[in-house]
Amino acid sequence: LRTGAGPERLDKVRKAIRAQDYRRAESLLMSFEGPYSQEFLPLADLWMSLGNRDDGEYAGRTLNLDNGVVAERMTVAGQDVHRRTWASRPACAVCIAVWVDGTLDASIELASPLRVVRRVIDASSLTFGIEIPVDGAPLHEPEVLEPLRYANERVEGYDPFGALALVVDTDGELARSNKGFTVRGMSRLLLTLSTSTSAEDAWANPPGSPLPRSAPRAEHLDRAVDRASTALALGETDLYRTHDADLRTLLGSTSLTVGSRRAGTVDVQDDVLSGKDEQLTATVIFQLGRYLLASSSRSRSGPPANLQGSWNAELRPPWSANYTININTQMNYWGAETAGLSECHDPLFDLLDRLADTGADVAAALYGARGWVAHHNTDMWGWALPVGMGHGNPSWAIWMMGGAWLVQHVWEHYEFTRDREFLADRAWPLLRGCAEFCLDWLVDGDDGYLDTIPSTSPENLFVVDGQPESLSYSTAMDMALIRAVFTNTLHAAEILNRADPVCAEIATALPRLRPTRIGADGKLAEWALDHVEHDPLHRHMSPMVAVYPLNQIDTPELTRAAVKFLDARGPGAMGWSWSWKIALRARLGDGDAARELFTEAVRPFNTDPTVYAPVDGTEWGGLLPNLFSTHPPFQMDGNYGLMAAIPELLVQSHGGIVRVLPALPAAWPDGSARGLRCRGGLAVDIDWADGKLTALTVRRVSGDPQEWVLISYAGRDLRITIADEEVFTC
Repeated sequence: LRTGAGPERLDKVRKAIRAQDYRRAESLLMSFEGPYSQEFLPLADLWMSLGNRDDGEYAGRTLNLDNGVVAERMTVAGQDVHRRTWASRPACAVCIAVWVDGTLDASIELASPLRVVRRVIDASSLTFGIEIPVDGAPLHEPEVLEPLRYANERVEGYDPFGALALVVDTDGELARSNKGFTVRGMSRLLLTLSTSTSAEDAWANPPGSPLPRSAPRAEHLDRAVDRASTALALGETDLYRTHDADLRTLLGSTSLTVGSRRAGTVDVQDDVLSGKDEQLTATVIFQLGRYLLASSSRSRSGPPANLQGSWNAELRPPWSANYTININTQMNYWGAETAGLSECHDPLFDLLDRLADTGADVAAALYGARGWVAHHNTDMWGWALPVGMGHGNPSWAIWMMGGAWLVQHVWEHYEFTRDREFLADRAWPLLRGCAEFCLDWLVDGDDGYLDTIPSTSPENLFVVDGQPESLSYSTAMDMALIRAVFTNTLHAAEILNRADPVCAEIATALPRLRPTRIGADGKLAEWALDHVEHDPLHRHMSPMVAVYPLNQIDTPELTRAAVKFLDARGPGAMGWSWSWKIALRARLGDGDAARELFTEAVRPFNTDPTVYAPVDGTEWGGLLPNLFSTHPPFQMDGNYGLMAAIPELLVQSHGGIVRVLPALPAAWPDGSARGLRCRGGLAVDIDWADGKLTALTVRRVSGDPQEWVLISYAGRDLRITIADEEVFTC
């Protein structure tokens, strides 16, 4: 940190903001900004050539959204060739199987964009030792002269090193080449590719402990080879079977069909991007989002899903392919519980454990506060400082509520699963620590309320004397998030029967939080004062967090103000913003407006996706040819957000009520869903036709069999109990 950052300077910042001396406040706050969080980088490229370049015809590929297997067909030298590719979690390997109706020659090459320091090739395996950069900065940062910096030595006991092993089995003649292997006269080929990295070891280490002594490089090399060799020894059939059982079991737990078509092969261009069948598009987009999350975020398999999922191919990836925690990371996991992917939530909780450790040091050093804090960005190491290098605009860099929003996810996981052990062991320490920070972050206002100061509404600006400003106090988002943290912490303590002193502090502070406010223009207010908006169509819906996902809007007046706010923000601009607006419209009961936004969000993006669009919304995104949601650049959060928003139109369970078809679009009159999860430990199946419910089944998956279940449909309410394994049908 730069000299002077700390509680004393924070007090000066607060006084400057109270005096509306924003230039001085910003100048003082620049010392609070640290370096950027670390990047998620590509490790290697595997190249395969089949036959002669001039004698092949590619017949296309399919991605099975139920088991994550890519299947390709082609004709090479007059022979039919089939190839299947999958990433196997059980085998810790990427697996590629090729078989030919005849025989064929092939070449296999392996390369890395990073620093290869060791390369060993033997009769059937190729192993790389790769040094990994220890520091990077996003593409938008102009003052970093060395975008990727290598340490050239161990760093505080950590060796930035990784190993990569490729193992080959074939019935052809296998020979070594300069870059890999050549194969002659094969009819079958199986490749397995595995890794072992120091980062993997560090991630597996419990948070709060020192970085583990890095394994010797030889050990990483041996481990990668062993993983790949063990996978190869299973053979294609067993590799495929174990992978299919692993992923299909997870992805098969929940399904959603708008219209009548789900099974069979869907042509992306003709069936999805053409706009001819929006119901089929909704069906595909929901399952695609589930596949993407299950492929990026599995329990005990690494860090959580980031901005580009597992698909970043850039050495300077968009926004570092990290965790932007003022909306994007949260959106990645909005649908995890509802869509039957509860176990995919686990890596996010692992990251929160790390943030609670690193964020405690930051809270104490910067703000003199208890508990833990996180800001705008983090990474797999749990980076907790504000980023920006002393010149990042406070509108995004200075935001102390990243942890307060992320910790909502531990409460949501409990709400859906009713897992008391999780609540006690994982959720409670995180909630309590975050609540402690929020208590210490709040200061007395002049009118008896408690304020957050400095306070920003993420990435948005207001205008004072013709000048765009970001620093204020008690923005609507701050208050909504802190209210949620306090409320959830009290609920958790009550459930766990814990008489913790922090609960008394919360009970005193909670009624003094500034209430959700309606501005002079009749809209839900974004700031504590009625400022002039710098960008009335801003992409962030920050004050609307009180609507979705937090469910704090509980009066007709506030609901009307929320609708007016959303109306004023206009339609979409980029994937994740569309997704939030769709979910908001669904929560507000306006299915037709949500459907209109959905049809915008799934239009094909036909401009150059490598050119970053301005963030002012003047250029809209859409879907790329592979259905990735783009700004541009592409970001997985748009896909994950759509996955969360679609079921919100069909079943909602906030506020203790299971609402059936609360916002069904008129253009989606028929459909079905199986296994949608609801709060309270419930799973719901529904069928609808001609816009009306035709069948409803509610099953208890977990939770208290004595707990009342309130079901609401079309103005009719039902109050029942559902015992363990019992099924309610109507």
